[in-house]
Amino acid sequence: MPDEPFVPGTQSIARAVRTLKLLAQSAPRGLRLVDLADELRLARPTAHRLLKVLIAEGLLVRDARSRRYTLGPLVFELGLASAHQFNLRAICAPVLERLAAETGDTSFLFVRSGSDAVCLSRIQGAFPIQTPVVPIGSRQPLGVNAGGLALLSCLPADDTERILVEIGPRLHRYGSLDVQELRKLCAEAQSAGYALIAGRAVPGVSALGLPIRNPKGNAVAAITVATTQARMTDQRVRDILPILQRASEQIAHLIGV
Repeated sequence: MPDEPFVPGTQSIARAVRTLKLLAQSAPRGLRLVDLADELRLARPTAHRLLKVLIAEGLLVRDARSRRYTLGPLVFELGLASAHQFNLRAICAPVLERLAAETGDTSFLFVRSGSDAVCLSRIQGAFPIQTPVVPIGSRQPLGVNAGGLALLSCLPADDTERILVEIGPRLHRYGSLDVQELRKLCAEAQSAGYALIAGRAVPGVSALGLPIRNPKGNAVAAITVATTQARMTDQRVRDILPILQRASEQIAHLIGV
């Protein structure tokens, strides 16, 4: 077949989508123009024109005091419009609630979006010391949190390497994490059958994660339990793992994969 014809404006669309992803990653604080221009590798005047269009369309807002950009109301409206098609959060809520109740810790549901893991749901447990809140809808590179690591460890080797190269420049934001260590963590997760990571997504926090697989073995989501590093001992990992496995199986059954 002949190559698809070039569609004018596709580069601008790609830049706009990249901008929305960057602001989702930085929620709720947002980013400054200089930060966005650097991340997008654009001259500031070009980045500013792009941001103005997104603001005019309701996709972004700019705080006059901090001069930071955040996601706008149209993003929320679009999310509501698509909720009937992507109701994974509602389907999984009872399982996450039971998981948080049984462990006493915070349970999370993550899905993959490109090279990122997106927090789709979060239920806090009753243990007196809870982990810092990871906002629902926040994005982090695959592998930085236990859900993302569980998802990354299920991918074919070629896909994993491509993603590691892509997210490598962003890993410096998560302590001393780099591609080499993340590759090692991914291999450990594949060998163990579960993902365990500490002090990366949030300093002082450990999390245990499992993929939710379809009949072909592909991961469609990931479920995790997070607590303080001091609480997540080897024995606690052994105690939590069967509870987490049961929850993963229950969700797989509920969504019919």
